[in-house]
Formats: sequence, structure tokens, C-alpha cells
Amino acid sequence: MPPSLTSFTDDARIALDNLADRATGLVNPTVRLGVTGLSRAGKTVFISSLVHNLLNGGRLPLFEAMRSGRVSAVRLEPQPDDAIPRFQYEDHIQALVRDRVWPDSTRAISELRITLDYESASGWSRMFSRGRLSIDIVDYPGEWLLDLPLLGQDYSTFSENTVNLAKTGIREELSREWLSLTGSIEMDAPADEMTAKRLAEAFTAYLRACKADERSLSTLPPGRFLMPGDLEGSPALTFAPLPNIPQTRAPKGSLRAMMERRYDAYKSVVVKPFFREHFARLDRQIVLVDALQAINRGTEAVQDLERALTDVLACFRSGHNSLISSLLGRRIDKVLVAATKADHLHHESHDRLERIAARMVDRAIERIGMSGADIDVMAIASVRATREATVKESGQLLPVIVGTPMAGETINGERFDGDKKTAIFPGDLPENPEAFFQQMEALSPTLPDINVIRFRPPTLEETGGGLKLSIPHIRLDRAMQFLFGDRLA
Repeated sequence: MPPSLTSFTDDARIALDNLADRATGLVNPTVRLGVTGLSRAGKTVFISSLVHNLLNGGRLPLFEAMRSGRVSAVRLEPQPDDAIPRFQYEDHIQALVRDRVWPDSTRAISELRITLDYESASGWSRMFSRGRLSIDIVDYPGEWLLDLPLLGQDYSTFSENTVNLAKTGIREELSREWLSLTGSIEMDAPADEMTAKRLAEAFTAYLRACKADERSLSTLPPGRFLMPGDLEGSPALTFAPLPNIPQTRAPKGSLRAMMERRYDAYKSVVVKPFFREHFARLDRQIVLVDALQAINRGTEAVQDLERALTDVLACFRSGHNSLISSLLGRRIDKVLVAATKADHLHHESHDRLERIAARMVDRAIERIGMSGADIDVMAIASVRATREATVKESGQLLPVIVGTPMAGETINGERFDGDKKTAIFPGDLPENPEAFFQQMEALSPTLPDINVIRFRPPTLEETGGGLKLSIPHIRLDRAMQFLFGDRLA
């Protein structure tokens, strides 16, 4: 995050927080891992599966410290921040494992500490003491991350950007009621609370329509309009962008002045505290994205996902930590962008999904000129809800995936009840990602035909004592190795 977006007071408080974190880290080495996801990407499932597989000896062959037997114990411990709600791992894992339902998404920040005892890979280090690493998982909504660029925008710039975007593609239809209302009011007339409320409600309805599953758009700031929490109805959430704002100063007591003041309040009471108290203290970060859903929805959803990724990556204060920078101005030195739900594809397309997601990230990096952070891209499934098989059709063997569609899912006219299994041909992604983006840039209304079906979590085998030890996944161990494997060397 550019220094200009924070005040001297903010920077001083961030430095003090980091000094406190590092002092604690001298006694108990810690990695603060930020976990966020854009809409429907599955961050709650990711955290639950990661923790459960670590605690219960899951199959993690690419996580070197576990594969080599150097991890001797794994346990949950009390989190260090008493003012942050605990990530309710036990409730979420029960929903996944026992009830076979996907857990509810968290709509606010939460935290969980998991500690690993290990032996160093270095014989010299093992002579002195056994190692211990705590991983503080900080779970927060992706919408909050997409708010951070607002810190560098005044109300006029925010309004211009938001209105211009609202006039493109499918957004033009979805924003019609809100933009019609803005055109009917006089922004420099005396402020009126009911007018402000109507504007905010119409703008929020537009954002909700963009986020709906049938559209799956991703660029939706301000994030708290979609998850207001205890701020619902407050003046800080009762504003909206206005079109064609004049360059002159807003008259005192006008509706425009009220909108400007409330936008600034939103940044002060919502965005800045999140940046200062949480985001600026992270060491590593994973961003989960549902690229398959965007591909399934078409060109506009993919373009919007790219726009969101550009905004997301621009937020990271990239660069490797030096001693001084880690004490006074922490830098996120590893960022993983993970395209989730790889289990909705046959394994032949896993690498293809990864290459398409990597090209999205590369294009975002090119736009913002980002460098410094160690960025990786993977296609993963935190919980593998399907298995692979083949079926014979017209004398040919076709690769399919087999799973239990969620109740209400419809395939070829058949409505499923949540208990019956089925096999589907998931479709293919192109081998060459450039062909995919050429098709997109040619404004093709459709992209590769992918069958995106919602499956229930899998039935897991139990031990004799009734304990389900391992949650199947795709490349979760590879993600662990990238995010904190180096800290267990």
C-alpha cells in the first residue's frame, strides 16, 4: 500500500503493532497468514480443511516437513488477539464432515492459531533446540480487501469510477434504477436524510444484483454495503456515488457535501482500521478466486474477475522483509492466488485452469507494474467432492467426474435430491491460455463450455473409533508448502 494512503499517525501505530508482534515472535516464532476470497471462492472451507488435515495427519505428500516426519506435534492454541472473534473451526468441520453441507461463509474478520512442533532440516539447528512455529490464520472477507483502494480516492474520483463502470455491459441494466434516481435529484440542494437513504438503498440493490450467482461479478466496493454488520443504518453506510460531480466545492449543507462527508467517514471508521489493525500486520497472504464460475458465466464475468484481481494485487505492500522493514513497516513477502474447485474438472484440465488463472494474474501485474512479492498461482480444491471415472459413449471412453449434486441442482432436466450420485462430463478448458484470452478479447459472448454443478461434500471413511482423519483435496499440500513450508526448514 503506497505510503500516501496512510497518515503519520497510522504509520506510527502500525510500527508499534509490528514491534509488539516481533517481540512476541522472538519467544514464539509466528507467521500471520491472511486468508481471503472473492465471492463464492470457499475460504471457510480452505481454512477448515487445512487445519483438519494438519491436526489429523492428512495426506500431504508435497508438504515437506510433514512428509519427512519432521513435524512431531500439531495443536490448536488460544489466538493472540483477544478482540478478534475466533474462527469457529469445530463448527465448520462438523458441517463438512458429519453433516456433509458446506459451512456458512464468515462475514467478518476471525482468527485461529495452530502451532507445529518440528525438527529443523538442518543438523546444526537441531543441536540447539526443537523448533516451534505458530500460524495465526486471519480470515477476512474479500470485499474488505477490495475497499483498500478507496483510501487513495476522494469522493469525486470514487463516484466517477463507479458510475463509469456501472454503464458497461450487464451492469448498465442492473444500475438503471439507481442511476435514474441520481438523475432526478439536485446534488447541491439542501441535504435530506430520506433522499440519502433512497440513494444508498438503490446503490446497494445494484451491488447485490451484480454479486448474484447468475452474474458472478467481483468488483463491488464499498464492501460493507453488502455485509454491513453492526454498521447497518449508520450514516457511514448511507451514501452513494453521484454522476457528473462539478469540480467546484460542494455548498455547505448540500446533499453533495453530505455524501462527501459520509464517504470520508466510511474510509475513516471502516477501511483505515482494517488496514491498520489487520492487513498491515500480515506476513503471507492467500487470495481464493472462483475462476470456473466466472468462465461459466461468460466473458464479462471473467473481465470483472480480472479487474478485481488487479485491484487486489495493487493492495499488497510487496517486497521481502528486512529486519528494519519487518519491525517498522511489515511487507507481505508471499502471495498465493488459488483458483478453487479444481475437483469440478477432470485432472487433465487442472493444469489448464492453473495456466488461465496465472495468465489473469500476469495481466494484472502488468497493469499495475507490481514487483517484489513472491507470487504464485495454483488450481486447488480444499475439499475434493468428486472422484474421476470413465463412461463409454458411442464406442469411446469419456472422462467424467462422479459426485452427489446438492439438493435442487438440475442436470439435463433431472432435479436432484441431495442423496443420489451422478456422473457428468465437466467439459474441457483449452490447453493454450492465450487462445482463451483471444476468444475473450474478441468479445465472444460465450467461453469454453464448463458444467459447473454444486456437489455435496464427500462421504469420508471412518477409523474404528469413528474419527474421520483425512479430508481429500487437490494440491492443498502444495499451497501449504508455498505459504509456510520455508519457515519449517
